[in-house]
Amino acid sequence: MINVIVVGTAGRMGRMVINAIQNSEGTQCTGAVEAPGHPAVGKDAGAVAGLGELGVRIEDSLQSVIKKGDVVIDFTLAESSLGNMEIAAQHHKAMVVGSTGFSSQQMERVKKLTMEFPCCLSPNMSVGVNLMFRIVEEMAQILGDDYDCEIIEAHHRMKKDTPSGTALRLGEVIAKSLGRKLAEVGVYGRKGLTGERSRAEIGMHAIRAGDIVGEHTVIFGGMGERIEVTHRAHTRDTFAQGAVRAARWVVNQKAGLYDMGDVLGLKG
Repeated sequence: MINVIVVGTAGRMGRMVINAIQNSEGTQCTGAVEAPGHPAVGKDAGAVAGLGELGVRIEDSLQSVIKKGDVVIDFTLAESSLGNMEIAAQHHKAMVVGSTGFSSQQMERVKKLTMEFPCCLSPNMSVGVNLMFRIVEEMAQILGDDYDCEIIEAHHRMKKDTPSGTALRLGEVIAKSLGRKLAEVGVYGRKGLTGERSRAEIGMHAIRAGDIVGEHTVIFGGMGERIEVTHRAHTRDTFAQGAVRAARWVVNQKAGLYDMGDVLGLKG
């Protein structure tokens, strides 16, 4: 049995992750964490998730429960997740991190910390989205510079980071496949007299509205035809299930930084 600690327990993703853990064979929730001062602190994690009492009290720090688990699942914010990685590194505990919005400086710290523990860090835990990463990589290689690339993403109105981590990852995958760097060719929205589109640029456009769970479309536009690849998440359950799948995998790995491509065996 794999013992799992969930950070961000009372959030939308946290509650779904607990449900996914308890409904998956071979995993159980043995620890739960929320931010200090959160009204859920002190309550039972199962009750908060709508499962009934689990006997798992929600604590206000990972440090206080880290010894109760084999692996930590964290869907919070980049800064918070980085602090939790510091704790995981101290105790050599595996982690699955679904937080997005890490800065380049924070990612350098992540790479250094994960020399001490195995961590699966992915902007999107969906199996379908990670298959999409692989598909667009191959499409970009085949289509080359003759096709323009644009990425459109849509999420709920409460999402804090733009573009989404998934959209950025799509852009990075495509740019690398084409021998470019997203930092140099990424164009984030357009307004005014922008002039003719360059061949090298990769466009990125964000929509924020209502309760959209997550949609990502990659457009490869050539002269006379257009190819579109779209992934739509209908429910956050798919992310929670992917996170639990990643937890079962990463707990058996050596120290290092991994992603869902590793978990799913999608890397060539």
